[in-house]
Amino acid sequence: MRILSALLLSVLTLSLTACGRSEQINGRSSSTAYRSVKMLKERLPPEKRIEFEISFWTIRDAYKDTAEFLSQVDGKNPDEVIETGREIYQQRKNQGFREYQQYSSWEEMIDKYARERREQDRHIKPDQRDKANDVLYKL
Repeated sequence: MRILSALLLSVLTLSLTACGRSEQINGRSSSTAYRSVKMLKERLPPEKRIEFEISFWTIRDAYKDTAEFLSQVDGKNPDEVIETGREIYQQRKNQGFREYQQYSSWEEMIDKYARERREQDRHIKPDQRDKANDVLYKL
């Protein structure tokens, strides 16, 4: 009985250790990185999603080499990705990066993209084909 308890404890500890990176980006390959970003984004509160997404793509744009990019994002949680995105934004703004000169701050840029996203969502019309596939049948 003691051996069974010890074995069960060992298996439980191992499984928790293996699943411990669920809140981090898996940078083993590009596809795993993109997949983990998608899952992380879905778990974030709505007000942080756009900032996380913009930060991730800012990092991707700054590091053109895939291996270097993956090493930058591997093991980072959403807050770390956002912080890195802010740093890259500030460095680029200080260097005179043309696209960032129109914004006075990181927050202003995020607000602009958030407004654009809300506008896009507002104009999406439901697809008529979806009504034909409705699972709520009239009885």
